[in-house]
Amino acid sequence: MSEAILEKNLERKAVNAPNRAYTMERTRNIGIAAHIDAGKTTTTERILFYTGLIHKIGDVDDGNTVTDWMEQERERGITITSAAVTCYWTPRKEEGVAKLFGGIGHRINIIDTPGHVDFTAEVERSMRVLDGAVAVFCGVAGVQPQSETVWRQATKYNVPRIAFINKMDRTGADFDNALNDMRKKLNAYAYPVFLPIGAEDNFQGVVDVVNQKAIIWGRGEVVKEGASYVVTDIPEDLRDKSLTALSELIDAVSNKDDDIAELVIDDKPISPLVLKAAIRRLTCKNEFVPVLCGTAFKKKAVQPLIDCVIDYLPSPLDVPPAEGIEPGTENTVVVEADDSGKFCSLAFKLWTDVYAGKLVFFRVYSGQLRKGDTIYNPRTRRRERVSRLMIIQGSERKDVDHVNAGDIAALVGLRNIQTGDTLCDEDFDVMLEPPTFPEPVISMAVEPKTKADREKLGEGLQRLAEEDPTFRCFHNEETGQLIIAGMGELHLEIIVDRLKREFKVDASTGAPQIAYRETITGAAEGEGKYIRQSGGRGQYGHACVKIARADRGKGIEIVNKIVGGAIPKEYIPAIIDGIQEACKSGVYAGYQVIDISVEIIDGSFHEVDSNELAFKMAGIFALKDAFKKAGPILLEPIMKIEVTTPDEYQGDLLGDINRRRGKIIGIDAKNGQTILNAEAPLAEMFGYATAIRSLSKGRASYSMEPLTFMQVPSSVLNVLLEQAGKKPAARS
Repeated sequence: MSEAILEKNLERKAVNAPNRAYTMERTRNIGIAAHIDAGKTTTTERILFYTGLIHKIGDVDDGNTVTDWMEQERERGITITSAAVTCYWTPRKEEGVAKLFGGIGHRINIIDTPGHVDFTAEVERSMRVLDGAVAVFCGVAGVQPQSETVWRQATKYNVPRIAFINKMDRTGADFDNALNDMRKKLNAYAYPVFLPIGAEDNFQGVVDVVNQKAIIWGRGEVVKEGASYVVTDIPEDLRDKSLTALSELIDAVSNKDDDIAELVIDDKPISPLVLKAAIRRLTCKNEFVPVLCGTAFKKKAVQPLIDCVIDYLPSPLDVPPAEGIEPGTENTVVVEADDSGKFCSLAFKLWTDVYAGKLVFFRVYSGQLRKGDTIYNPRTRRRERVSRLMIIQGSERKDVDHVNAGDIAALVGLRNIQTGDTLCDEDFDVMLEPPTFPEPVISMAVEPKTKADREKLGEGLQRLAEEDPTFRCFHNEETGQLIIAGMGELHLEIIVDRLKREFKVDASTGAPQIAYRETITGAAEGEGKYIRQSGGRGQYGHACVKIARADRGKGIEIVNKIVGGAIPKEYIPAIIDGIQEACKSGVYAGYQVIDISVEIIDGSFHEVDSNELAFKMAGIFALKDAFKKAGPILLEPIMKIEVTTPDEYQGDLLGDINRRRGKIIGIDAKNGQTILNAEAPLAEMFGYATAIRSLSKGRASYSMEPLTFMQVPSSVLNVLLEQAGKKPAARS
């Protein structure tokens, strides 16, 4: 394929609005995602500096970065909430460096996501609306547990990605090891488009494999802080390695791209522009992962990373159009990326701003939205007028008059909206698929200290629950306590801190409680009768159900098997409501019931006394009766743990994990460190951060993420049942 034909094929046919400064072809919506401490926020900060959005580089340790703008983020040095920023970039045009887009300026919308597993919901909802992602890996540690989690999230939403192996200046950095880790642990079809020149203290720059040029920092004309570099010939000692890498790259691309395969078979030369176009095609189809390297902290290879975002990650036109369903039907509706189309967007994040009020972050998939327009929410069937539109730059807000297809922006002042709602034109009735979120695994009691705090507490919890889909708050009817539930100790700690700072609520908290689950081991039938007679019209409800185990993760399945009119159809929904309520409040020890199938098989009714309330109560009694006969068990959340430690502390840490009812899955050695992979109950992992620091004198680190639910051992079960005031049920 000639370059002239290639350029013709790159032409787009989508309709762009005439008032757009940057067309959709020159727009990128990307996320920066990785394991905690791999350098996401530092990388984002350098990108913002070199694109000219900021004029002084902030650092995580100094607490002055753009995307980590919350007080809690700057105090702890971690990202808690995903932050959106918009920047602009014109690719470099040095001689010998070919560009797909001819050095034209581009607009890049970036979302910096958290790395801590407690805030995985932020990654989940960000991935739902992104067109591409930069996966950042530590050059020393390679693929870490949360790296796998964010990679799975990107795969779940079919998000194309490039990989940036960061921290190549750190002691123990190994590019080849990190690359092999990606191929082995992530099953990624990953090949380097850049190679490192040196490593650790000797890391000088990168080899551009496609163009067969070296980019070396610390030389050349200084344009900006840390931006001094030259494009030159590859050092003599790396020429063979770079040619081998180019050959392997071409082979890898030709295995999946017919145009490159044809050139290889015909033994024709492959120009850098043609090879880049092929890599771009495969990356956009999620069939290839270009791999880069550098050190964001030392400001080396950040500019080539931005170039690769432009070169290889898709524009809104390069990904399949969004699809939704027509409300009330199963009809699929295709939403084409087109400025002239009808307006359709997805609200993926809510946030309460101290000054602006409730912000609704949304991604536009088609059409345009202007101030003063009316938008429609298919879930609530309501219309609202748009009074204010914003582009978000971290903690700063920039008002705009309109947004176009492919843009990420924020609305102010919308009511009755939830994360995952579709916002569209009223005559374009469609509901896009919302992001999905994991259930909370840990809870604690919250008690306001004064009557004034009680009033503010309710408002604060309501707002926080609106913002965070993995946060729950509810009253325990048995104890009368107000319970908050989330994804981990740090998650709940941040919630309580935000209550105090943002909502001025002074509250006491109880010890964290585990979100156990109840299920059954067998099958059984149960009967429920609700009969009340106190003079005049009484109440009568009678239902029989059959319950059985369901596959793990299936939740609650309820099927109506009533035949012959034993129970009138109008009372079946009331029975289902009763069954669901009983499952929610628990039967065995007061915890939520999961993974059972329920069949409503029989019952009876009274012509006068039967009503919905009576049958709802009958459903509750029938479920509880059957559940107690079906071999009830309690399940506890199990965590996947990875501990990285110097060899001398391995024995102490192994012993500590065993004491916590943990199970060692594997022990590996990497870069002079021992890596312990284990599984342990969440109930035993409270205070582990303090314990591991004490046992290793602060030299070991760990990461932890939810893995599965497993049956609680009998010794622990008896304690839990005593706390719940229950007796162990007989096994059937």
